[in-house]
Amino acid sequence: MTSTDQAPAAQTLPAGRRAVLYALRRRGDASAEQLARQLGMSVSGARQHLGALARDGLVEATEMPAASPRRGRRTLRYSVTAAADSLFPKAYGELTNELLGYVADSDASLLNDLFAKRRQHRITNAQARLAHRSSLGAKVEELARILDEDGYLATAEKLRPGVWCISEHNCAIWAVAQRYGQACTSEMDFIRAVLPEASVERILHMVAGAPRCAYEIKAVPAQS
Repeated sequence: MTSTDQAPAAQTLPAGRRAVLYALRRRGDASAEQLARQLGMSVSGARQHLGALARDGLVEATEMPAASPRRGRRTLRYSVTAAADSLFPKAYGELTNELLGYVADSDASLLNDLFAKRRQHRITNAQARLAHRSSLGAKVEELARILDEDGYLATAEKLRPGVWCISEHNCAIWAVAQRYGQACTSEMDFIRAVLPEASVERILHMVAGAPRCAYEIKAVPAQS
């Protein structure tokens, strides 16, 4: 049995190791030094966690060229492996797909209605939270927090004045999204609905093979 076959369940990972794994998933790849700074731990501690995760087949290391030939320590950058994917939120995809399949077989229009109702429920909840944010930037930050709480491991970044990017580093409904295009369409419609003062375009898509989903959000000039 390989180390990948023996990969532990998420709840069995020690807290420090789990924090490193989640931070690494958010970043895409990182060095031990970067993770240590982000998580407020020692570099040696981060390396110990990364070593344990690597032995379990959950992360892999790539050696980077040394910045200077005089530097003795090699630079390693770590990334999450496919074996770790099951440790991130998935929202019971197999059961959901089975139930949605029954609905689609009975009434295809009802399937669309279900996605629409889920979208409207999310819109209503998000609008209540965003109503207390005055600027578009503050709304983008709060929306990223909402998506993160929903299991998408979301982050927000300001690219330039008036332009932001929300990235979803994990798809909480991955199994559903792979089978039903309504899931991805609904996500785009949700973000556009709660940010009506902005234009929203998907620039990266996990279903299409990208490492994450990303949405570019641009402020729209107010009409005079």
